Amino acid sequence: MELPESAPRQKESLDHRPPLRHSLPGIEAMITLTEQAATELKALLKAKGAADDAGLRLGVQRGGCAGLQYTMQVAEREEGDQVVAQDGVCVFLSPDSLEYLQGCKIDFSHDLSDAGFKIVNPNAARSCGCGTSFEAKEEGAEPSYDPALDGTKCS
Repeated sequence: MELPESAPRQKESLDHRPPLRHSLPGIEAMITLTEQAATELKALLKAKGAADDAGLRLGVQRGGCAGLQYTMQVAEREEGDQVVAQDGVCVFLSPDSLEYLQGCKIDFSHDLSDAGFKIVNPNAARSCGCGTSFEAKEEGAEPSYDPALDGTKCS
């Protein structure tokens, strides 16, 4: 039903809408954090004396031994960032990295030799042994084994 030209139109508020990751049924969440990752992020933010609106800024850039590498820093939201809030913490996703981060899970490992945040990425065809570098999946292509990606040549 159309409103007559003279009828005032109500401005639709977007404030009541849930975040995008919850508003599209059947669409996988942008990213998720394990309970351990959320706990460790809270502790990290507190230890660094971060501002109340700070969180973990996650991005992807060219580099690393597998072609792409993750970037992580404690930061405040930047313009254009996708925000994922979970368990009392925020993760800010760089807009140019979204295609590589869709469906990722952030975990935290207490391994003696490799403690820290870990990214479980369904968009990675393969990851380097260091865990910070990956090769993106290409549609229709099957990744081949590359011994250079065993983690021994990581910097």
